[in-house]
Amino acid sequence: MKKPMKKRGLGRGLDALLSDMPSKGLIDESSKILISKIKPNRYQPRTHFDAAELKSLTDSIRKEGVIMPILVRPAGDGYELIAGERRWRASQAVGLLEIPAVVRDVDDLQALELAIIENEQRDDLTAIESARAYQRLMQEFAYTQQQVAERIDVSRVHVSNTIRLLQLPEAIQAMIENRELSMGHARPLIGLDSFKAKNLARLCMEHDWSARQMEREAKKALQEKSETPANKKMDADIAALQDELSRTLGLPVIFQCKKNGAGELRIAYTRPEEVDGVLKRLRRPL
Repeated sequence: MKKPMKKRGLGRGLDALLSDMPSKGLIDESSKILISKIKPNRYQPRTHFDAAELKSLTDSIRKEGVIMPILVRPAGDGYELIAGERRWRASQAVGLLEIPAVVRDVDDLQALELAIIENEQRDDLTAIESARAYQRLMQEFAYTQQQVAERIDVSRVHVSNTIRLLQLPEAIQAMIENRELSMGHARPLIGLDSFKAKNLARLCMEHDWSARQMEREAKKALQEKSETPANKKMDADIAALQDELSRTLGLPVIFQCKKNGAGELRIAYTRPEEVDGVLKRLRRPL
């Protein structure tokens, strides 16, 4: 359950500025601003906007108009959006020339915080988008993880675990961004080599593993890694062959090489039917 929004010294507070329904005071404070005078938020952490949700909002604005004012700040001869990008985009799609807005003179740090809070309050951000936003607070504004947690109103452990997702291969980060893989499923993959992590992520999606099952499979893969001789290094040829066999057989193939030149070739499967598929491929005439 989401915690109640904390007031953070911005006039009427975030609860009024970022709620779904405006108060009378907020409506009185708002004014109509030309949409052409508003530019997008350079600190917007959200990179993906659901097309169906945006269409639904567009249809609503076409019928009812914009009920909740957006939040902007002065920027040059116009304004920069802080919160309400979906309403701003939908209003443009409808063809509106003006939109109700509340103008607040906030600095860059507050603009980023407000953008993060608005999206997290509505569960709009993916875990990767949140991770990048937290990291930006730390890199650009010298925040510690504890300070990020306090400002965004989450636990420090949550901030730490979320940022660690950025250690995952880009392919897995893309799965999280596309909401194909949850944070709970992805976290156990941190620390695995890229090949094993991507194979487990693919198997998880194909077979609808639970987060607990992913933890078990990742732990097993880590144990196999620790049992491998410390000086064993997979060269480029072995890695390429492993990848080629995995694509050919349609299942993860893993080489385990030993110091004396011997080794094992493992094919991972989750259902007996998958073994039948491998046998059919192997029995094909040359």
